[in-house]
Amino acid sequence: MHAAIIIQCLKKHGQLLDSEIASQTGIPLAAVRFSLTGLSERGEISSCSITRYNKGIAVEGFLCRISGFVPRPAPGRKSAPRHKS
Repeated sequence: MHAAIIIQCLKKHGQLLDSEIASQTGIPLAAVRFSLTGLSERGEISSCSITRYNKGIAVEGFLCRISGFVPRPAPGRKSAPRHKS
């Protein structure tokens, strides 16, 4: 039920933490984690566990993105490769 909403959120925002998905969608964090487990088992998303530190406090979560999804390049000029002469 929540899987479709989570997929749409990841397509819109790219790579997100589970807590960020919960805040973006309004789905409780426990339900997001449960849905992410199922999506990961089916191969629809790729995820890894991550630990971030906010003001010295360890915050653990899952970093997720759509499997095989490559976001479009950012608009604007790109730097030219530098050649050594």
